[in-house]
Amino acid sequence: MAILAAGVLAIINPVAQFGKARDAKRKSDLSQIEKALETFYQDNGKYPDTVSFKIMSTKGDNSAADWGTNQWAPYMSTLPKDPSGSRNYVYYSPTDTFTGRQGQSYYLYASLEGGANDSQACNKGNACVSLTANNLSGTVCGTGVPVCNYGISSPNVSP
Repeated sequence: MAILAAGVLAIINPVAQFGKARDAKRKSDLSQIEKALETFYQDNGKYPDTVSFKIMSTKGDNSAADWGTNQWAPYMSTLPKDPSGSRNYVYYSPTDTFTGRQGQSYYLYASLEGGANDSQACNKGNACVSLTANNLSGTVCGTGVPVCNYGISSPNVSP
């Protein structure tokens, strides 16, 4: 029985299953944020500015809304927070090199636990190429997390 139980646990691998569930939550969270960002763009003609890699508050006071604690009304009741607690979501809106305006594109990043095993991860599970392209190569998606390896972006750029 012990051998059978060990075999079943090896096949099921509960640790990996919990990681897959957290990765699914991360993808869902970023998808919800993406929809809110597109609505924001429709209302304002630009995406929110980057303020310390957080989403700009709608209060009009240049403050940033914290992930998992603040409302981003009317776009989201609460900005979602990474389910692990040790990882972060990163938002970045670069300044357009031609117009000098910020808010014409955006990038959203997360760190998937599945890494290279996830077909939707950037760059075979390595850091998303756009991090380097935007001079964000030092940006990490959390404490002790090696890279932001999953990204979503505005339709006019690639993560």
